[in-house]
Amino acid sequence: MPRIVRFHETGAPDVLRLEDLPAREPGQDEVRITVHAIGLNRAEAMFRQGNYLEAPTLPAGLGYEAAGIVDAVGPGVRGVAVGDHVATIPSFSMNQYGLYGDVVIAPAHAVVAHPKEIGFETAAASWMQYVTAWGALHHIAGLRAGDTVLIPAATSSVGLAAIQICEAAGAHPVALTRSSAKRAALEDAAPGVPIIVTGEQDLVAETMRLTDGKGARIVFDPVGGPTLEKLCAAASQGGIVFQYGALSPEPTSLPLFTVLSKQLTVRGYTLFELNADRAVIEKATRYVLDGLASGALKPVISRIFPLEQVVDAHRFLESNEQIGKILLSVAP
Repeated sequence: MPRIVRFHETGAPDVLRLEDLPAREPGQDEVRITVHAIGLNRAEAMFRQGNYLEAPTLPAGLGYEAAGIVDAVGPGVRGVAVGDHVATIPSFSMNQYGLYGDVVIAPAHAVVAHPKEIGFETAAASWMQYVTAWGALHHIAGLRAGDTVLIPAATSSVGLAAIQICEAAGAHPVALTRSSAKRAALEDAAPGVPIIVTGEQDLVAETMRLTDGKGARIVFDPVGGPTLEKLCAAASQGGIVFQYGALSPEPTSLPLFTVLSKQLTVRGYTLFELNADRAVIEKATRYVLDGLASGALKPVISRIFPLEQVVDAHRFLESNEQIGKILLSVAP
Protein backbone atom coordinates (compact mmCIF):
# COMPACT_ATOMS: atom_id res chain seq x y z
CA MET A 1 0.00 0.00 0.00
CA PRO A 2 1.13 3.59 -0.55
CA ARG A 3 2.79 5.34 2.36
CA ILE A 4 1.38 8.75 3.30
CA VAL A 5 2.56 11.18 5.98
CA ARG A 6 -0.26 12.31 8.26
CA PHE A 7 -0.71 13.81 11.74
CA HIS A 8 -3.52 13.14 14.18
CA GLU A 9 -2.85 16.13 16.42
CA THR A 10 -1.14 19.48 15.92
CA GLY A 11 2.25 20.06 17.44
CA ALA A 12 5.98 19.52 17.06
CA PRO A 13 7.54 17.52 14.19
CA ASP A 14 7.18 14.23 16.04
CA VAL A 15 3.39 14.26 15.51
CA LEU A 16 4.09 13.28 11.88
CA ARG A 17 3.49 9.60 11.07
CA LEU A 18 4.26 7.59 7.95
CA GLU A 19 1.16 5.44 7.46
CA ASP A 20 0.10 2.76 4.99
CA LEU A 21 -3.18 3.72 3.36
CA PRO A 22 -5.12 2.07 0.55
CA ALA A 23 -4.45 3.46 -2.92
CA ARG A 24 -7.32 5.19 -4.66
CA GLU A 25 -8.04 5.96 -8.26
CA PRO A 26 -7.93 9.60 -9.35
CA GLY A 27 -11.33 11.23 -9.62
CA GLN A 28 -12.62 13.94 -11.91
CA ASP A 29 -9.80 16.33 -12.84
CA GLU A 30 -7.29 14.51 -10.65
CA VAL A 31 -3.88 12.98 -11.34
CA ARG A 32 -2.10 10.19 -9.51
CA ILE A 33 1.67 10.57 -9.20
CA THR A 34 4.38 8.10 -8.24
CA VAL A 35 6.57 10.46 -6.26
CA HIS A 36 10.36 10.70 -6.45
CA ALA A 37 11.03 13.96 -4.57
CA ILE A 38 9.11 16.30 -2.26
CA GLY A 39 9.84 19.95 -1.49
CA LEU A 40 9.36 21.16 2.09
CA ASN A 41 7.91 24.57 2.88
CA ARG A 42 7.49 26.64 6.01
CA ALA A 43 3.74 26.69 5.36
CA GLU A 44 3.62 22.95 6.00
CA ALA A 45 5.27 23.31 9.40
CA MET A 46 2.76 26.02 10.29
CA PHE A 47 -0.10 23.79 9.10
CA ARG A 48 1.23 20.95 11.26
CA GLN A 49 1.38 23.31 14.25
CA GLY A 50 -2.15 24.63 13.67
CA ASN A 51 -0.82 28.13 12.94
CA TYR A 52 -1.49 28.34 9.22
CA LEU A 53 -4.03 30.25 7.10
CA GLU A 54 -6.37 27.25 7.40
CA ALA A 55 -6.75 24.87 10.32
CA PRO A 56 -6.02 21.19 9.62
CA THR A 57 -8.91 18.72 9.58
CA LEU A 58 -7.53 15.81 11.58
CA PRO A 59 -6.16 13.36 10.75
CA ALA A 60 -4.48 15.52 8.12
CA GLY A 61 -2.00 15.02 5.34
CA LEU A 62 0.28 17.81 4.24
CA GLY A 63 2.57 18.91 1.45
CA TYR A 64 2.35 21.25 -1.53
CA GLU A 65 5.24 20.18 -3.78
CA ALA A 66 5.91 16.75 -5.23
CA ALA A 67 7.72 15.65 -8.37
CA GLY A 68 7.38 12.27 -10.02
CA ILE A 69 5.75 10.31 -12.82
CA VAL A 70 2.05 10.24 -13.66
CA ASP A 71 0.68 6.71 -13.27
CA ALA A 72 -3.05 7.42 -13.71
CA VAL A 73 -5.35 10.27 -14.70
CA GLY A 74 -8.99 10.82 -13.91
CA PRO A 75 -11.83 11.91 -16.19
CA GLY A 76 -11.51 15.38 -17.67
CA VAL A 77 -7.72 15.65 -17.33
CA ARG A 78 -5.95 17.35 -20.20
CA GLY A 79 -2.36 18.44 -20.69
CA VAL A 80 -0.71 15.58 -18.80
CA ALA A 81 -0.71 11.84 -19.49
CA VAL A 82 0.47 8.60 -17.94
CA GLY A 83 4.27 8.46 -18.05
CA ASP A 84 4.80 12.24 -17.95
CA HIS A 85 7.39 13.67 -15.60
CA VAL A 86 5.54 16.26 -13.53
CA ALA A 87 5.67 18.53 -10.50
CA THR A 88 3.02 20.48 -8.63
CA ILE A 89 2.36 24.18 -8.17
CA PRO A 90 0.88 24.96 -4.73
CA SER A 91 -2.69 25.91 -5.62
CA PHE A 92 -4.96 23.81 -3.41
CA SER A 93 -5.94 23.18 0.18
CA MET A 94 -3.85 20.72 2.17
CA ASN A 95 -7.10 19.58 3.74
CA GLN A 96 -8.02 18.22 0.31
CA TYR A 97 -4.65 17.06 -0.98
CA GLY A 98 -1.45 16.13 0.86
CA LEU A 99 1.63 15.35 -1.20
CA TYR A 100 3.97 13.84 1.40
CA GLY A 101 3.87 10.24 0.23
CA ASP A 102 5.18 7.79 -2.33
CA VAL A 103 1.94 7.67 -4.38
CA VAL A 104 -0.30 10.73 -4.18
CA ILE A 105 -3.36 12.31 -5.76
CA ALA A 106 -3.13 15.92 -6.96
CA PRO A 107 -5.61 18.23 -8.69
CA ALA A 108 -4.89 18.41 -12.40
CA HIS A 109 -4.79 22.21 -12.44
CA ALA A 110 -1.75 22.09 -10.13
CA VAL A 111 0.23 19.56 -12.17
CA VAL A 112 2.93 20.75 -14.59
CA ALA A 113 4.75 18.49 -17.04
CA HIS A 114 8.45 19.21 -17.36
CA PRO A 115 11.31 17.89 -19.50
CA LYS A 116 13.08 14.88 -18.04
CA GLU A 117 16.35 16.84 -18.16
CA ILE A 118 15.16 19.06 -15.31
CA GLY A 119 15.17 16.12 -12.89
CA PHE A 120 12.86 15.33 -10.01
CA GLU A 121 14.87 17.06 -7.28
CA THR A 122 15.13 20.32 -9.21
CA ALA A 123 11.43 20.16 -10.08
CA ALA A 124 10.42 19.56 -6.46
CA ALA A 125 12.58 22.50 -5.37
CA SER A 126 11.24 25.05 -7.86
CA TRP A 127 7.55 25.83 -7.93
CA MET A 128 6.67 27.35 -4.57
CA GLN A 129 9.74 29.55 -4.48
CA TYR A 130 9.87 30.79 -8.06
CA VAL A 131 6.14 31.34 -8.60
CA THR A 132 5.86 33.11 -5.23
CA ALA A 133 8.69 35.49 -6.07
CA TRP A 134 7.66 35.95 -9.72
CA GLY A 135 4.10 36.84 -8.75
CA ALA A 136 5.15 39.64 -6.39
CA LEU A 137 8.15 40.99 -8.26
CA HIS A 138 7.09 40.70 -11.89
CA HIS A 139 3.32 40.33 -11.99
CA ILE A 140 2.42 42.87 -9.29
CA ALA A 141 5.42 45.19 -8.86
CA GLY A 142 6.50 45.25 -12.52
CA LEU A 143 10.16 44.53 -11.76
CA ARG A 144 12.47 46.38 -14.11
CA ALA A 145 16.18 46.80 -14.71
CA GLY A 146 17.79 49.10 -12.17
CA ASP A 147 15.26 48.48 -9.38
CA THR A 148 16.68 47.89 -5.91
CA VAL A 149 14.90 45.08 -4.07
CA LEU A 150 15.36 44.37 -0.36
CA ILE A 151 15.05 40.66 0.42
CA PRO A 152 14.81 39.73 4.12
CA ALA A 153 15.35 36.05 5.04
CA ALA A 154 17.50 35.89 1.93
CA THR A 155 18.83 32.40 2.72
CA SER A 156 15.35 30.90 2.46
CA SER A 157 14.37 29.15 -0.76
CA VAL A 158 12.03 32.01 -1.73
CA GLY A 159 14.66 34.59 -0.82
CA LEU A 160 17.27 32.96 -3.04
CA ALA A 161 14.68 32.59 -5.81
CA ALA A 162 13.92 36.32 -5.56
CA ILE A 163 17.62 37.13 -5.86
CA GLN A 164 17.91 35.06 -9.04
CA ILE A 165 14.78 36.63 -10.53
CA CYS A 166 16.10 40.12 -9.79
CA GLU A 167 19.45 39.36 -11.39
CA ALA A 168 17.79 37.90 -14.48
CA ALA A 169 15.83 41.16 -14.87
CA GLY A 170 18.86 43.42 -14.41
CA ALA A 171 17.58 44.62 -11.02
CA HIS A 172 19.71 45.01 -7.88
CA PRO A 173 18.84 42.58 -5.06
CA VAL A 174 20.06 43.32 -1.56
CA ALA A 175 20.15 40.27 0.71
CA LEU A 176 19.17 40.67 4.36
CA THR A 177 20.09 38.21 7.08
CA ARG A 178 19.80 38.60 10.85
CA SER A 179 23.29 37.45 11.83
CA SER A 180 26.69 36.95 10.26
CA ALA A 181 26.43 33.17 10.83
CA LYS A 182 24.98 32.67 7.36
CA ARG A 183 26.95 35.37 5.59
CA ALA A 184 29.57 33.06 4.04
CA ALA A 185 26.94 30.60 2.82
CA LEU A 186 24.89 33.47 1.39
CA GLU A 187 27.95 34.82 -0.41
CA ASP A 188 28.46 31.38 -1.97
CA ALA A 189 24.80 31.04 -2.98
CA ALA A 190 24.49 34.59 -4.34
CA PRO A 191 27.97 35.83 -5.26
CA GLY A 192 28.31 39.56 -5.72
CA VAL A 193 24.97 40.42 -4.09
CA PRO A 194 25.23 43.06 -1.33
CA ILE A 195 24.43 41.67 2.12
CA ILE A 196 23.11 43.58 5.12
CA VAL A 197 23.39 41.80 8.47
CA THR A 198 20.43 43.42 10.17
CA GLY A 199 21.45 42.40 13.70
CA GLU A 200 24.83 44.10 13.31
CA GLN A 201 24.37 46.87 10.74
CA ASP A 202 22.03 49.82 10.34
CA LEU A 203 19.49 48.54 7.81
CA VAL A 204 18.25 51.95 6.75
CA ALA A 205 21.67 53.60 6.53
CA GLU A 206 23.14 50.70 4.54
CA THR A 207 20.22 50.68 2.11
CA MET A 208 20.52 54.41 1.55
CA ARG A 209 24.26 54.05 1.02
CA LEU A 210 23.72 51.36 -1.61
CA THR A 211 21.02 53.39 -3.41
CA ASP A 212 22.56 56.87 -3.27
CA GLY A 213 19.92 57.93 -0.79
CA LYS A 214 16.92 56.85 -2.89
CA GLY A 215 15.89 53.71 -1.03
CA ALA A 216 14.56 50.42 -2.41
CA ARG A 217 11.58 50.47 -4.76
CA ILE A 218 10.54 46.94 -3.70
CA VAL A 219 10.73 45.18 -0.33
CA PHE A 220 9.90 41.45 -0.31
CA ASP A 221 9.46 40.40 3.32
CA PRO A 222 8.32 37.07 4.83
CA VAL A 223 9.13 38.03 8.42
CA GLY A 224 7.01 40.93 9.68
CA GLY A 225 7.37 42.02 13.28
CA PRO A 226 9.07 45.24 14.41
CA THR A 227 11.52 45.25 11.48
CA LEU A 228 8.70 46.41 9.20
CA GLU A 229 9.31 49.94 10.49
CA LYS A 230 12.91 49.86 9.28
CA LEU A 231 11.96 48.27 5.98
CA CYS A 232 9.48 51.05 5.29
CA ALA A 233 12.10 53.64 6.22
CA ALA A 234 14.50 51.98 3.76
CA ALA A 235 11.94 51.99 0.94
CA SER A 236 11.93 54.61 -1.78
CA GLN A 237 9.30 57.26 -2.35
CA GLY A 238 6.27 55.46 -3.80
CA GLY A 239 7.81 52.07 -3.08
CA ILE A 240 5.95 48.81 -2.48
CA VAL A 241 6.45 46.58 0.56
CA PHE A 242 5.25 42.99 0.23
CA GLN A 243 4.40 41.12 3.42
CA TYR A 244 4.15 37.48 2.36
CA GLY A 245 4.84 35.68 5.62
CA ALA A 246 4.76 35.97 9.39
CA LEU A 247 7.96 34.36 10.62
CA SER A 248 8.35 36.84 13.47
CA PRO A 249 6.42 35.94 16.64
CA GLU A 250 6.28 39.63 17.57
CA PRO A 251 3.45 41.99 16.61
CA THR A 252 3.73 43.76 13.28
CA SER A 253 2.90 47.46 13.61
CA LEU A 254 2.34 49.74 10.63
CA PRO A 255 4.63 52.82 10.66
CA LEU A 256 1.82 55.05 9.51
CA PHE A 257 3.66 58.36 9.18
CA THR A 258 6.42 56.77 7.09
CA VAL A 259 3.80 55.14 4.87
CA LEU A 260 1.98 58.45 4.48
CA SER A 261 5.03 60.62 3.87
CA LYS A 262 6.51 58.23 1.31
CA GLN A 263 3.19 57.21 -0.26
CA LEU A 264 4.14 53.57 0.25
CA THR A 265 2.08 50.55 -0.67
CA VAL A 266 2.24 47.92 2.10
CA ARG A 267 0.64 44.84 0.63
CA GLY A 268 -0.27 41.44 1.97
CA TYR A 269 0.54 38.77 -0.59
CA THR A 270 0.37 35.00 -1.02
CA LEU A 271 1.02 32.78 -4.00
CA PHE A 272 -2.58 31.60 -3.90
CA GLU A 273 -4.01 34.90 -5.12
CA LEU A 274 -2.45 34.17 -8.52
CA ASN A 275 -4.58 31.05 -8.93
CA ALA A 276 -7.72 33.04 -9.69
CA ASP A 277 -6.39 33.84 -13.17
CA ARG A 278 -5.31 30.82 -15.20
CA ALA A 279 -3.51 33.03 -17.72
CA VAL A 280 -1.29 34.38 -14.93
CA ILE A 281 -0.37 30.89 -13.74
CA GLU A 282 0.41 29.84 -17.31
CA LYS A 283 2.68 32.87 -17.69
CA ALA A 284 4.44 32.04 -14.42
CA THR A 285 4.81 28.40 -15.49
CA ARG A 286 6.44 29.37 -18.77
CA TYR A 287 8.76 31.79 -16.96
CA VAL A 288 9.94 29.10 -14.54
CA LEU A 289 10.38 26.38 -17.19
CA ASP A 290 12.30 28.77 -19.45
CA GLY A 291 14.45 29.94 -16.53
CA LEU A 292 15.30 26.40 -15.48
CA ALA A 293 16.14 25.44 -19.06
CA SER A 294 18.39 28.47 -19.59
CA GLY A 295 20.11 28.22 -16.23
CA ALA A 296 18.93 31.66 -15.11
CA LEU A 297 17.01 29.89 -12.34
CA LYS A 298 18.99 27.36 -10.31
CA PRO A 299 17.35 26.03 -7.13
CA VAL A 300 19.69 25.86 -4.16
CA ILE A 301 19.12 22.59 -2.32
CA SER A 302 20.17 22.62 1.31
CA ARG A 303 19.67 18.99 2.31
CA ILE A 304 17.81 15.87 1.20
CA PHE A 305 16.21 13.47 3.68
CA PRO A 306 14.61 10.11 2.88
CA LEU A 307 10.84 10.07 3.30
CA GLU A 308 11.24 7.84 6.35
CA GLN A 309 13.07 10.73 8.09
CA VAL A 310 10.29 13.28 7.62
CA VAL A 311 10.34 14.14 11.34
CA ASP A 312 14.04 14.97 11.18
CA ALA A 313 13.45 16.97 8.01
CA HIS A 314 10.82 19.11 9.77
CA ARG A 315 13.14 19.61 12.73
CA PHE A 316 15.80 20.87 10.34
CA LEU A 317 13.21 23.09 8.63
CA GLU A 318 12.42 24.72 11.97
CA SER A 319 16.08 25.08 12.95
CA ASN A 320 16.56 27.92 10.42
CA GLU A 321 19.96 26.47 9.59
CA GLN A 322 19.16 25.73 5.95
CA ILE A 323 20.40 27.67 2.95
CA GLY A 324 17.79 27.10 0.26
CA LYS A 325 15.36 24.21 -0.15
CA ILE A 326 14.92 21.06 1.95
CA LEU A 327 13.76 17.94 0.09
CA LEU A 328 12.46 14.48 0.88
CA SER A 329 13.56 11.71 -1.45
CA VAL A 330 11.30 8.76 -2.20
CA ALA A 331 12.91 5.47 -3.16
CA PRO A 332 11.49 4.07 -6.44
